[in-house]
Amino acid sequence: MSVSQPIRCLFARATPAPRSPLRRAFHNSTCLYARPSPKHKSIKASDLGLVRKDGGPRNREITGKDLPSYSESEKAALAKRYTPAQIAAIEAGEEAVDPQDLAEQGAMREDPMKLNYLDDFSSIHPVVDKPVRAPEENYDPNLRFKTEDELAEDLTDWVKNMPDDPQRLDWMKFMDNTRLTVGKEEAERNPRSYLAPELPKLDILKPKTADDDDIDPATRRLMRQTGFSHREVKRFRVKILVEHRVVNQTRLGKIQSMYYLTVAGNGKGLLGIGEGKSAEADEARTQAKNAAIRNMQPIPMYEGRTIFGDVKGKVSATEVELMTRPPGFGLRYMAARVARSRNHMNTVKAALQALLSQRLPEEIARARGRKLVDVRKVYYGGNV
Repeated sequence: MSVSQPIRCLFARATPAPRSPLRRAFHNSTCLYARPSPKHKSIKASDLGLVRKDGGPRNREITGKDLPSYSESEKAALAKRYTPAQIAAIEAGEEAVDPQDLAEQGAMREDPMKLNYLDDFSSIHPVVDKPVRAPEENYDPNLRFKTEDELAEDLTDWVKNMPDDPQRLDWMKFMDNTRLTVGKEEAERNPRSYLAPELPKLDILKPKTADDDDIDPATRRLMRQTGFSHREVKRFRVKILVEHRVVNQTRLGKIQSMYYLTVAGNGKGLLGIGEGKSAEADEARTQAKNAAIRNMQPIPMYEGRTIFGDVKGKVSATEVELMTRPPGFGLRYMAARVARSRNHMNTVKAALQALLSQRLPEEIARARGRKLVDVRKVYYGGNV
């Protein structure tokens, strides 16, 4: 026995084993070795106007003389939208900004990651802007409401000075301009308040429902979980696929209950299945329907009529194969084959699993590092 053999055995664990070269997987698409292309294009300095035409950076000092001032027509347009105080504030803010910063960083961005830095100074946002309060001089401690005699006297004065042919507009002006208090007019027209302004109410977050009294608690809970309105829930297509009675053997005897398997969809790509089991048939049916609506997922569809290629789904011992077909073949231009077991519940679940396992052309092109182009639009003008 040589000396080199035990030495190799001694240092065998300390020496890393040579790695086997990577092998390509047996698949119709290549492996993701290349770096994926970014979702948004990179923003170049030339696009923002930060470089000269010859390619060099803008190093020339820029002063306020290089920037044009407001013309008379522009000032007249601003005067129609803003008050003189607001125009003065805008001009003061522009003078405070360094012209060099305007030249280097003042370009308007059009990329998807741009900031929403444009604001309308004529309106006040109750969350961001500082609330505008009335001055403290508008407060009047001796302010009181008018008596009935004083209100009757104001009405009498208006009747005396009423024109010969009074209109309804005159009466509306009298009701709007007549004061109801005695004291400072500013204390009534624009009173001083230390309360915070009321925040705007977002009606979008509130689900649009009909009469809340007509909605059962299960449907109301479903609307809160999914965000659908009561009208949308009623418009979903629901169909019972499996219905049978099940028995559970316990120490107290056999307990019977009803089982339902329901499918729900909107006919435009949303599909979901749900199961429900209860001692009462109506309650089990409601559970299955709500579960199907809650589990709805978008199904990819090619041209809105069929699936993307042949797909397979397997649940337990049931295997379902869905195959795409040309227009005019059967219902929704799709064929199916069920192999091995034909259990009804597993068949429905395997079919949904197959529909969700479709590989879109965009995903295949992204995995191969290629660009997807529609040949029909390029060569045939979209007429095929």
